[in-house]
Amino acid sequence: MRFGTVSYNLYGNFTNYGSALQTWALHQAVNRLGGGRWQAVLVDYCPEILVDKDVLNPFKAMWDQDEESQRMCRLSMPAIRENAAKFDRFYRERFVRTRKKYIASNFADIQQDEGLSGYICGSDTIFCPDEFGIDDGYFANYNAMKNRSIAYAASFGDPHFTREMLPALDNRLKNFLAIGLRESSMLAYVRERTQAPVKRVIDPTLLLSETDYEPITEGPQEQEPYLLLYARRYNTAMEAYARRLARENGWRVVEISLRATNAEMGHRMRYDAGVEEFLSLVRHARYVVTNSYHALIFSVQFQREFAVFCREQSDTKIGELLSWLGLADRRMVSGEERPQPIDYGAVKDAIERERAVSRAFLLDALGRLSKLEKEEAPR
Repeated sequence: MRFGTVSYNLYGNFTNYGSALQTWALHQAVNRLGGGRWQAVLVDYCPEILVDKDVLNPFKAMWDQDEESQRMCRLSMPAIRENAAKFDRFYRERFVRTRKKYIASNFADIQQDEGLSGYICGSDTIFCPDEFGIDDGYFANYNAMKNRSIAYAASFGDPHFTREMLPALDNRLKNFLAIGLRESSMLAYVRERTQAPVKRVIDPTLLLSETDYEPITEGPQEQEPYLLLYARRYNTAMEAYARRLARENGWRVVEISLRATNAEMGHRMRYDAGVEEFLSLVRHARYVVTNSYHALIFSVQFQREFAVFCREQSDTKIGELLSWLGLADRRMVSGEERPQPIDYGAVKDAIERERAVSRAFLLDALGRLSKLEKEEAPR
């Protein structure tokens, strides 16, 4: 049975390590849970809001519209192009993928073209109205997907629903046979509006262990000790903290961001890094400073010391993840905080508990899709 995954990945405004890795991890989990019976297939899907966007011409789509951010983006264009090429290769070489690209106008053809047994919507912020509205692909609202879909680790982010949007949301939640939400903030709301099982589950990247990422992790990228600074949004306090920590410990700063001029201060700029190189940069760092949700996750996976700074769109998901990991003190605001060293024994125990619950949910949800396929098969 072939299950199509529909998520935010191929057509992001900028190439995004987290979106690529959550998709890859979900595919690995589905294929393993099926024991050879199931195959995850990446649906080459572009939501309507991203149809006219191009990662190689990101200026009108970028999140920071101020003049300085635009200037940094222009200076970083060579790295952006290299990064985009590496992501394209990752999606071509690491996935079983649909033969065609699907958008709203041709999604009705997908069953005849691809022969999918069902759909998995998720992970990431596909349910966030501020990013995608209420997209028909992400909410399984195309006819081919209705009542043949589950959601796994879908996130509402920090949502701002208008009163006018809620009837559409309520209607689309009924399209799913099971709904796994990555954060708990909307659990009660969703449970009240569907008869399907609803549960909080972990991000797909945590369904796998550290060793599962070895086949897609490049070798060491740097010869000397370094601190990795990964900025999804520019944050002066975060940058100052990273520099101070690196200076105090004699580390170099390796930075993944669009702040191209930071090379003048001796930072080694690596926005060109592909997915495999990103994993390596986290794995071999002496310390990680970031405001990225998935950089936090891979710091934990590779048992790195880290600090994660606030970012307005990510406060809910970062705060909740740190809380159940028992690492709330790793959350920074000013950079003057002094977190305690991480007890990774306790962290691993917390992950194992959550992993068991989430795998059980995913196995049950996929079983519902399998049962539906068997019931619909001609006798």
